Amino acid sequence: MAEVVEDVIQQVQENLTEAANAATINGTIPKTPSTPEGMALAYGTLVVMAMLPIFFGSIRSVKHHREQTTAFEKTGEKPDTMTSKDAMMFPIMASCALFGLYMFFKIFSKDNINFLLTGYFFFLGVMALAHLLSPVISSLIPASIPKIPYHLSFIQGPTEGSKDETESYLIDYKFTTHDIVCFIISLVIGVWYLLQKHWIANNLLGLAFAVNGVELLHLNNIVTGCILLGGLFFYDIFWVFGTNVMVTVARSFEAPIKLVFPQDIITNGLSASNFAVLGLGDIVIPGIFIALLLRFDNSLKRKSNFYFYATFTAYFFGLLATIFVMHVFKHAQPALLYLVPACLGTPLLLALLKGDIKKLFAYEDHPEDKTKDAKKSEKSSGDESSTSAAASTKTKKETKKKDSKKVK
Repeated sequence: MAEVVEDVIQQVQENLTEAANAATINGTIPKTPSTPEGMALAYGTLVVMAMLPIFFGSIRSVKHHREQTTAFEKTGEKPDTMTSKDAMMFPIMASCALFGLYMFFKIFSKDNINFLLTGYFFFLGVMALAHLLSPVISSLIPASIPKIPYHLSFIQGPTEGSKDETESYLIDYKFTTHDIVCFIISLVIGVWYLLQKHWIANNLLGLAFAVNGVELLHLNNIVTGCILLGGLFFYDIFWVFGTNVMVTVARSFEAPIKLVFPQDIITNGLSASNFAVLGLGDIVIPGIFIALLLRFDNSLKRKSNFYFYATFTAYFFGLLATIFVMHVFKHAQPALLYLVPACLGTPLLLALLKGDIKKLFAYEDHPEDKTKDAKKSEKSSGDESSTSAAASTKTKKETKKKDSKKVK
């Protein structure tokens, strides 16, 4: 019996030695095995990082919606929102983009593609982070630094010989010294990511993308949200379970489009390398729907934001279900498989029970009737002015005829 145990131990040691040698030959550094404590810390942190952009992005979306409504009342121009047609096309466009990236990584050098994508996302990330941090940093800057306003404009004049002499603004940007300080801080973080690809810098840029996405991307109504989430539900299942395209692109794509946290941070500290990953799409897509529910709650003018908090909680449990199933089956999971039923089913069921289902489906951020009324009022005012002008010319002609008859 003792000899059998010794043989098993010796065989295990040989297998481990061969695996270590193979890793050394391939030029790869084997990942540090994750401990249960490290895994719990990593996934717990990812869940918190996923919840924060949805919560704060939803609150900021309410303010952004009010600003859009005020601008619409002044100009009559309807703000850009996602329509039902856009929602139907989104999974198709996302599939084309995903498969296109997959083919690029298969045909061209991965390093060259990531070099171009890193530069592109570096610029976007710095701007997104500056937009996110601007109010925070402005409140922290001491009063000794004056808030001096600046106005950067670039005007295109009329074409020579053209009858139209109007000038158009190609650039019309107003900022202050506080915005410059905020931009410099964001630029430093962006350069840090650009040079080292450090996971903390990646998360800072990723969180900025997520908050801005939830704040600025608006679904106009619940039907549009149902179409979008329903389409991406099947999109996620197909590309994760049906093919290896999603996993291949996720592993090859080096850009701050995902949140990461090391599972071996307890043993290796900030230099850890065994990461748990959550894509930004699994945050922003449900997030814009949850933000719509917060705006719906505000339209009801009730004391509590019932539908927002209920769906926000459902998202939390959907995320936990994703992590649980992933560890049970030891396979990458399409998170939207669990998040979409949670985020769609919860508000619809609760609205049905509370008798708000008609109000829920009737709600629109920017109703079509108001837009049509604004256009009609503009048209009617134009028609009235043209009618009055025609009447005045007609009156002038009649008076001229009468005067000519008197002379005769």
